[in-house]
Amino acid sequence: MPQRLGVFGGTFDPPHRGHLAVAVAARERLGLDRVLLVVANDPWKKSPERSVTPAADRLALVEALVRGADGQALPGLVASDLEIRRGGASYTVTTLRELAEAHPGAEMFLIIGRDLVDEFASWHESTEIERLATIVVVDRPGYSAAVKRGWISLPVEPVDVSSTELRDQLRAGRDVSAHLTPAVMAEVRARNLYRVGASA
Repeated sequence: MPQRLGVFGGTFDPPHRGHLAVAVAARERLGLDRVLLVVANDPWKKSPERSVTPAADRLALVEALVRGADGQALPGLVASDLEIRRGGASYTVTTLRELAEAHPGAEMFLIIGRDLVDEFASWHESTEIERLATIVVVDRPGYSAAVKRGWISLPVEPVDVSSTELRDQLRAGRDVSAHLTPAVMAEVRARNLYRVGASA
């Protein structure tokens, strides 16, 4: 029986409980064997606009995210360094091609937020992305873009927080424990990321 792989790419700067909820919901509701949380090496749509935390640090945060409270890996969730190892700008279509080559016959599901639906057509080789994977759209608060025919809508309990807000809150020294797991927060502190408390 072919593998069913979820591909959940992102900058993850930092990864939060909302990301975790999406990955778990996709694995459980779509019957996926694994969900790969693919850390972007160079998120080309974001890097010109702001400073992005080094990829190695963001990968370590995602590795912390997919560990349970006991330190063991959560079932079916994998932090992927595929795009980091490849280097350069991160293009989803290239990642899907590499995964298809590495896992012949696998059925792939690309997980995106509803906030990305309207801009999907501008993605590099978007038509090829649709050929390689089924698009799974996760609701985001404040977004209501319609899902295309053939795509899957995945309702997930909304988590009204963004990584941008969390970076600001961390710098201000605010308590973000409602949104970051203890393991992720420990890794943030260990790596001295986001100038925690810098403006407090």
